[in-house]
Amino acid sequence: MSSSDVNHLSQPCIYGHFVSSNGERKSRFMKWLSKIFKSGSDREATGRHYPEYIGEENMVWRAPARSLDDRSRTEKEREELDRAIALSLAEDLKRPPGHRWRTDNNEDLKALQDSLHSNYPPYAPTDYCRRLCGGCNRDIGCGNYLGCMGTFFHPECFRCCSCGFPITEHEFSLSGKDAYHKSCFKELTHPKCEVCHQFIPTNGAGLIEYKCHPFWSQKYCPSHEYDNTAQCCSCERLESWNASYVSLGDGRSLCLECMESSIMDTGDCQPLYHAIRDYYEGMYMKLDQQIPMLLVERQALNEAIVGEKHGLHRMPETRGLCLSEEQTVTSILKRPKVGGPGHRLVGMRTQPQKLTRKCEVTAILVLYGLPRLLTGAILAHELMHGWLRLKGYRKLDPEVEEGICQVLSYMWLESEVMPGLKNMPSTSAASSSSTVSSSKKGGKSGVENKLGEFFMHQIAHDASPAYGGGFRAANAAVQRYGLRSTLDHIRLTGSFPL
Repeated sequence: MSSSDVNHLSQPCIYGHFVSSNGERKSRFMKWLSKIFKSGSDREATGRHYPEYIGEENMVWRAPARSLDDRSRTEKEREELDRAIALSLAEDLKRPPGHRWRTDNNEDLKALQDSLHSNYPPYAPTDYCRRLCGGCNRDIGCGNYLGCMGTFFHPECFRCCSCGFPITEHEFSLSGKDAYHKSCFKELTHPKCEVCHQFIPTNGAGLIEYKCHPFWSQKYCPSHEYDNTAQCCSCERLESWNASYVSLGDGRSLCLECMESSIMDTGDCQPLYHAIRDYYEGMYMKLDQQIPMLLVERQALNEAIVGEKHGLHRMPETRGLCLSEEQTVTSILKRPKVGGPGHRLVGMRTQPQKLTRKCEVTAILVLYGLPRLLTGAILAHELMHGWLRLKGYRKLDPEVEEGICQVLSYMWLESEVMPGLKNMPSTSAASSSSTVSSSKKGGKSGVENKLGEFFMHQIAHDASPAYGGGFRAANAAVQRYGLRSTLDHIRLTGSFPL
């Protein structure tokens, strides 16, 4: 419903009633009298009156009772008719014999006089314009009515199109031909914040200003970006006031939908890791070396990034790392449980692990607590870094290396969310045994698929030069020449084919 179609009206309707004039009562005697007396034209009936609005706009008028003015007017007319008849008879007596009026005419005059005194109604409307109620489609008659939008209503039939109750207020909202209480119309059209569930306030210019997530379309007050409202580290949605997020203990929070398929420890992630290695092998990109994989907390990942000498990393958003240096990394050994105040995770067990360099790649590290599809997308990205190093790809520009790694991550997500679309091998059968939504029936829930679409959207719309611009350039090359030809061109030239 567009705002241009909405009118907010203040006292827009006309309340009133129907009235009718006296009916015509012309007879041959009245016409005859009007010819004798010059003033007959003044007494001639004014014709037929039609129903009309009575009173000023926005005033409520009741159906009229016959007034004293009507009664005095009727009596006055009777007196005038009596005088006219008497004068006519007197004039007739003055005429010479043979020139008098006929006696039957005199008798008719007397009969008319008697009829006027006995049968002439003081107020006898003979006709009115019929008005049909726009609500019940019945005749309104001479009762109270309401006029609005060129239509007439019984007062009790003018109702709100939202709640169905009669509109009795002086102000209401109008959208097209539909009328609403102002409060009902606001409830229908004014956006509410999906965080605090209040009407989103207007700004200084009187306009409704809100933030909206580009994928989830979550609308919220701009102030929630600065009032410490928790945000899911996976799907990026803000925490609603009527829902509780799970705190992962390292500054991150997770919504309940993402928590449903989250992977919490290294052992829990091993089946998914091996399934993604099989996915690479299915595309004839087998990794010859066994690369260790560990799930770690954010602090451990950041410490590993500091110790890594090469590689491009975005510190605030880094979720995985292909490690080349020998380091000691604290991995998560036992899956934590939700408990304690504030929906925190408790019971986590960690273990320091020394990583020795046996090949060009020391280990792959991934943040714990992320949903299965996001964890798999990170593993697919980091495994591509490992594959490039093991196959001798050296000194690639960040846009080239990160771009082609993002393409492999996107391709794996696509095979999971839309299996069979490009006949890519899928790892759905190798889902983690702890994944509630997919382990029992072998398929993913609608919620998990939607998360996968969001992670693909993140990759495709990344604004950074290396991850976003690099992905779009690499994806265009793969779409045009195929993955194998693109990789061969990168090996030879260090750039994407044009």
